[in-house]
Amino acid sequence: MEQFTNYQEHLDNAIKWFWDALPNLIAAIILLFVGIYAIRFTNKMVRKFFAKKDYDPSLESFIQSLISIALKILLFVVIITQLGVQSSSLVAIIGAAGLAIGLALQGSLANFAGGVLILLFKPFKVGDFISAQGVDGTVKEISIFTTKLKTFGNQVAIVPNGQLSNNNIINYNAEDTRRDKIDVGIGYGSNIKKAKDILLAICIETDTILKDPAPEVYVGELADSSVNLTLRFWANNDVFWKAHFHVMEEIKHRFDAEGIEIPFPQRVVHGTSS
Repeated sequence: MEQFTNYQEHLDNAIKWFWDALPNLIAAIILLFVGIYAIRFTNKMVRKFFAKKDYDPSLESFIQSLISIALKILLFVVIITQLGVQSSSLVAIIGAAGLAIGLALQGSLANFAGGVLILLFKPFKVGDFISAQGVDGTVKEISIFTTKLKTFGNQVAIVPNGQLSNNNIINYNAEDTRRDKIDVGIGYGSNIKKAKDILLAICIETDTILKDPAPEVYVGELADSSVNLTLRFWANNDVFWKAHFHVMEEIKHRFDAEGIEIPFPQRVVHGTSS
């Protein structure tokens, strides 16, 4: 009989707790459905926003996912609070967990932040030839944490975005055209004017070299064993290296044909008679 009385008492307490908690439970369910609708509406607006912008697709996808996750966490906190859980305790737990994760993933978070900055501000894009962190190469892939560069030797260099976003970057494809600078040494006995005319003639006769701005050549240095001429010309990025190597080869052929000496180091060995 006593057991039945205790059972009845527990049942009455459970029924009383249920009726007391029912308003909060109904409010939490309503918040759940309203929150889900609000999250879907927000995601739709974010997609429309990115559709009008020219951001990288990987950045768009990531930001959309980040916003969706943040809103779902916020909705979870609101619902739990509505059910009677102390929000201050819950926020403290989430904050402590976030701090611990942040300290454990400090380097990864720096790379992540760098990736977001690169994708957002676009200092370079896939296909650009850049020089950064001691590596020269064509950008093959930009991800959230790293950037992959294809070098001249067809190797793939993986550069962390944290370092890449916080150091100097030279983007050789930022402009449509690029200026080349070639230094050529001639002997002191050679005709400087004739050498300069040859260099300018090579540029004029080469189709891949732009005529405006006009090529220019001048005496750059009077060195110990040579007069160093500096040749500068402009070319489009897609034919820059073709023009560069053509000019280098033509300089050697033309100078040899005209008898203009290109000095090179020589070692003279003197013998001694016994």
